[in-house]
Amino acid sequence: MPNIKSAIKRVKTTETKTMQNAMVKTALKTQLKKFDEALKGKDTKKAEEMLVSATKNIDKGVAKGVLHKNTANRKKSAIAKKLNQAK
Repeated sequence: MPNIKSAIKRVKTTETKTMQNAMVKTALKTQLKKFDEALKGKDTKKAEEMLVSATKNIDKGVAKGVLHKNTANRKKSAIAKKLNQAK
């Protein structure tokens, strides 16, 4: 545990930011799981809706600095490819 006041503050902010980043990542993973479930259920209509919301969550992750833009583009491309193969 740090003794210096500024270091104590940094620990607090780091914990807060870590929790916020975890929330964003968890929401993204949940969205991707829902997309995969829709594809497994052969429900392409629902999968298209999930694609839109998953893409939106991925973009939010980039905007908040949780994901790198290339990672986000790779994920978006992969889920779009899965949907096109399922059609």
